[in-house]
Amino acid sequence: MSTATGPAEATAANNENATEPEAVPSGSVREEYEKLVDLVRKYRFAYYQEDEPLVSDAEFDALFLRLEEIEALHPELVANDSPTQEVGGEVSAAFAAVEHLQRMYSLEDVFSLEELEAWITKAEASIVKLGDTARPAWLTELKIDGLAVNLLYRDGKLVRAATRGDGTTGEDITHNVLTIKEIPQELTGAGFPPEMEVRGEVFIPSKAFAEFNEALIEAGKAPLANPRNAAAGSLRQKDPAETAKRPLRMFVHGLGARDGLETATQSETYALLAKWGLPVSPYFEVLGSLQEVLEFIKRYGDKRHSLMHEIDGIVVKVDDLATQRALGYTTRVPRWAVAYKYPPEEVHTKLLDIAVNVGRTGRVTPYGVMEPVKVAGSTVGMATLHNQDVVKAKGVKIGDIVVLRKAGDVIPEIVGPVLALRDQQDPPVRDFVMPTECPSCGTPLAPGKEGDVDIRCPNARSCPAQLRERVFHLAGRGGFDIEALGWEAAIALTQPAEPEIPPLVSEAALFDLKPEDLAGVRIRREKRSKGVPTGEFELVPYFFSKGTAKSPSKPTATTEKLFKELEKAKSQPLWRVLVALSIRHVGPRASRALATAFGSMDAIRNASEEDLAHVDGVGPTIAAALKEWFAEDWHLEILDRWAAAGVRMEDERDESTPRTLEGLTIVVTGSLPDFSRDEAKEAILTRGGKAAGSVSKNTSYVVAGENAGTKLDKAEQLGIPVLDEDGFRELLENGPAAAPESAADTATADDATSESLEATE
Repeated sequence: MSTATGPAEATAANNENATEPEAVPSGSVREEYEKLVDLVRKYRFAYYQEDEPLVSDAEFDALFLRLEEIEALHPELVANDSPTQEVGGEVSAAFAAVEHLQRMYSLEDVFSLEELEAWITKAEASIVKLGDTARPAWLTELKIDGLAVNLLYRDGKLVRAATRGDGTTGEDITHNVLTIKEIPQELTGAGFPPEMEVRGEVFIPSKAFAEFNEALIEAGKAPLANPRNAAAGSLRQKDPAETAKRPLRMFVHGLGARDGLETATQSETYALLAKWGLPVSPYFEVLGSLQEVLEFIKRYGDKRHSLMHEIDGIVVKVDDLATQRALGYTTRVPRWAVAYKYPPEEVHTKLLDIAVNVGRTGRVTPYGVMEPVKVAGSTVGMATLHNQDVVKAKGVKIGDIVVLRKAGDVIPEIVGPVLALRDQQDPPVRDFVMPTECPSCGTPLAPGKEGDVDIRCPNARSCPAQLRERVFHLAGRGGFDIEALGWEAAIALTQPAEPEIPPLVSEAALFDLKPEDLAGVRIRREKRSKGVPTGEFELVPYFFSKGTAKSPSKPTATTEKLFKELEKAKSQPLWRVLVALSIRHVGPRASRALATAFGSMDAIRNASEEDLAHVDGVGPTIAAALKEWFAEDWHLEILDRWAAAGVRMEDERDESTPRTLEGLTIVVTGSLPDFSRDEAKEAILTRGGKAAGSVSKNTSYVVAGENAGTKLDKAEQLGIPVLDEDGFRELLENGPAAAPESAADTATADDATSESLEATE
């Protein structure tokens, strides 16, 4: 949780840009102010002392900013104990209170690039007033979403560790911090001060957090809400042995009190700390301009979910320490540092209901229906809950206030309930009960096989929901890639409001459709008034225009495009046809391997289970699923009707293509100017190589294009040859004997050092 300030300082007295104060606050303003103070204190206590956030960071930031706004307009309301004048939270009575030798401050938060630019411009103007006309260098680093900790070293030995607390007094958590292996109990080397406070952030790495939560769910326990609260809760365990079980790490990012340490810059200080054995984050750069800072923010915003830890923003600091001292502090924050906050990816909302969806292979998946809320730049009203065991493990009930997370393009996820608010819900919360019959066709639900956690609708052939999902899937980019056949079109083809019998009762008939077959298809749509939904619905034609006396109904432009794309889809390669069949476990990778190994649908169909399993990238589970799929008569009907309609069921073998990559495993990462990702994989497979998705010691070459990222880092760490696009062409044409040993020194590797600790893609 941030203790945010906007571009303004805490009060009008120390804010050069503050709005002119109003003469007398009205009763409603005073009432709002008092309510805000109480809420901010309540939420801050719950967050810092109880590790139980009652609102999301975004909601807290909005409340805090409003509090500052009122104080700027009415400075006479501001008391010394206002939350805007305090740092962090109170000190828990469960731990011994310790005073920091030097106060720990919070950071000023900004929430837009415009605010950041204004802050930097103001800071640079202040530096000029100090007599320094040189442009400042900005140490720019990731804002770790963890718990601030202060380490006290005397004569190189760790004697105390404490939380930030209220900035002056923290909680003694020494015994728990000693369980974090990478925090040295004794510094290495020489030259460290006799006494020194080291500040940093304790966190749980993203991958370790996911694995820890999976273990909790398997054990029937509720998962932890997020890495930040997990780290805070871990350090507040009464028993250090319990803390030791948590995968905690720490990065240090500054100093408090120190006796005799003289360095010129923050970055130089980081180098010294690392030399003494302290863990310094690799994610920082010293930059010379606002433009470079903005590029840093965009770069890490684009790949924030491939980093080793969660971040919620970027911290920008004046690198020069003398300038830092000259700029000084407000009552709460340094004037030489600011935190830019990315749009929130975790919010709180109400869980209105838990419904279920029937997937293309019959799997029945619960999902949450929530009060729509904006998160990660989009409005979300639904989120997956995976299966009934996950619902139970997460402990969510219908009517709960829940934590919702959406990381970039990842499917929104309900993390868990805000338990402290459960008893306050009206109507009372209730348990979710998994249905026993398919909500789409009424067939009794059951596990696919003994021991399965998931339950399925066994009516694969006739279940309308499964057919709808299969039709939508086969049109996807991994299948036939039919752009005009989206989600609503799949519903219109399989489950229209009219006619009673839909155009498709099986995907077998897809390529037999004619435009006239769709003329009477109608769907139910909500009426709108000036773009706003009215709550009233009407039946409208989907594939044809409405038609009038003067202009008869005819296929829409999208419908005409659909039939053109259906015709084009018939010539797609064999692997795409395999993906389109919705065979359980058979995705693009296995489909490519099968198409390369057998060349035709008939050869795959007639192969033994053992032969299928021996194909690299297939294995026994997929082999068994294939044989089971081909054993169904209605599945064979799909193949026969597609083939009769002209769908390609055999790849053309170009015997002239040399098998230059036999026995080689190639990983392609980043973007190549003349190869799409699929084209690069196709080129590897047709030459006998294996196109892998991750780098390991068995990788023969890595082909790195622009924005190659962590796969390039992994290749360099393992000493695997790295090729650029020219090297890749040489490898394809003439094999490994002609390929350069490495092209890792090209521009594609420029960022490898700063990204070297990112999680493997």
